Amino acid sequence: MTTPKKPTGRVPLEAIRSMTIPRLPAQTLAAFAQIEDLTCTVSDAMDNLGLRGAVAASTLAPNLPQARVVGQAVTVRNIEQQEGDHLSALSGRGRMGEHEGYNLSEPGDVVVIEGLTGVSNMGGQSATLAHRSGCAGAIIEGSYRDPSASRNLGFPIWSRGITPITGKWRLQTIEINGEVRIAGQRVQAGDLVLADEAGVVFVPFSRAADVLAQAQKIDMGDNRQKKDIDAGVDMATLAATKYK
Repeated sequence: MTTPKKPTGRVPLEAIRSMTIPRLPAQTLAAFAQIEDLTCTVSDAMDNLGLRGAVAASTLAPNLPQARVVGQAVTVRNIEQQEGDHLSALSGRGRMGEHEGYNLSEPGDVVVIEGLTGVSNMGGQSATLAHRSGCAGAIIEGSYRDPSASRNLGFPIWSRGITPITGKWRLQTIEINGEVRIAGQRVQAGDLVLADEAGVVFVPFSRAADVLAQAQKIDMGDNRQKKDIDAGVDMATLAATKYK
């Protein structure tokens, strides 16, 4: 039996929508990880099913282009705090609570943060704690800072960009494990997160099995087509062959 997590106190208890997230079978996560062109293939599968959830790397850029992530979302929602950065700094009252997300995560989870661009939603120490907690990476609708820290850890982050400006005096975490919006896409705690150098795809928890079946079919067809191309099959035959 898993030991219940104890809240850190970084956010009010009422801001934590759920202490746990629904869990996909380990074999489902492993099967997604076997897909070769991960986000491209799954984006196509989502199209076939009439689902939206893909975000291009031109919008959320990876800090480690070779990284691939397959995990479930632990969500954090930040807003601009009203007190003002100077007064907050003078008082020493920081209101960021993304650490609670790390605290409630399980190894392999992905931190998904709705925040602000131009100020940091995750600094170097924060990334270090996320990494120490076993988080596989972070998706940030907003900026982060101390890029060398996450890079040296091999901790992948997809974000709107890097900033030197702290969010400590500018942001307030108002919700953990609720719904967030990332580049126009709705993400619930527990949804599947897939990310690589092409971008990010969010798969609704309830549709993971359907998307996987479609993605595996597309992946098999792509692999057959690649083999035919490598084997020198002529253009007319390639054009006439239905691969997927």
